[in-house]
Amino acid sequence: MPEKVIISGVELLLSEPAQVDMKWVGNDDLINQLKASWMLVDKDDLPLNPRILGKPGVGKTTLAYATGRRLEKDVYIFQCTMDTRPEDLLISPVIASNNKIAYVASSLVSAMIKGGVCLLDEGNRMSEKSWASLAPLMDKRRYVESIITGIRIYAHPEFRLCVTMNADSSTYEIPEYIQSRLQPKIYIDFPNKVDELKILNYNLPFASDEILEYCVDFLQNAHIYDEPYTVRDGINILRYYTKSRLMKKEDQDKIEKKTFENMVIQVLEEAALKYLPGNYEEFLKKQNDSISLKIFKDFDEVNDYYDKFVKKDEQDSNG
Repeated sequence: MPEKVIISGVELLLSEPAQVDMKWVGNDDLINQLKASWMLVDKDDLPLNPRILGKPGVGKTTLAYATGRRLEKDVYIFQCTMDTRPEDLLISPVIASNNKIAYVASSLVSAMIKGGVCLLDEGNRMSEKSWASLAPLMDKRRYVESIITGIRIYAHPEFRLCVTMNADSSTYEIPEYIQSRLQPKIYIDFPNKVDELKILNYNLPFASDEILEYCVDFLQNAHIYDEPYTVRDGINILRYYTKSRLMKKEDQDKIEKKTFENMVIQVLEEAALKYLPGNYEEFLKKQNDSISLKIFKDFDEVNDYYDKFVKKDEQDSNG
């Protein structure tokens, strides 16, 4: 049964915290950045409301969830969308089994009441109207107001908030008065080779070292060119690869290049094949040859310019 609380005479049904297997593997400095933003240094201090930025699939949600769990807090996750309304963020009316109206507190409001962590996932998919309803929560006031129930809900002193944001074309511009409340900005970049191998190994404990290292080399090559291929893509490629090999009763622990290439095309795109070990060396060679040709072409253009203009002017002057 959902937990119930009464605030200003209105009974609210609380949402349950998330219970998922998410462990942060890799750079603990990011964990410490998030912890520092939530820390209180004085009784008059207030926690910050950080936003975690990075490409889709780099681990923004995992970072927020894992940090909350390390602080021994319940973590509530609210998935933001372009259709999210203010009442979705706060309190929603539903028809109960007795045909009466019941009020259900969102993950955000439940975290506020219980003193947990709320993660607004992909927050920049929400409109300004939705963000405006949260403005008082993110400053000294620390409350929200529900129009549907007509009550004001104050945040528990232990309540913490953070927002993840993706940079893509399907998102809204965050209004400036909200951006100033969502600080600091914590950036998650692509992991280094050692950390990326650890992440793959954690998520795919059944995979052999050979295919893990092959996939990491592919991802690291792509990272050099800032391609949007992330460790999540690597996990999906390897899962599909091992399943495909098992279906054909083939050795899942060995690299079969043609099969792996097909998995890359199906999960990502054909253009990604050039970053696979073996293909990548050929790609670099072609790129170097192209640069050399351009240099020679530019050199020829300089000579042509000299012959047509500079040399002609010199001859005219001497004549």
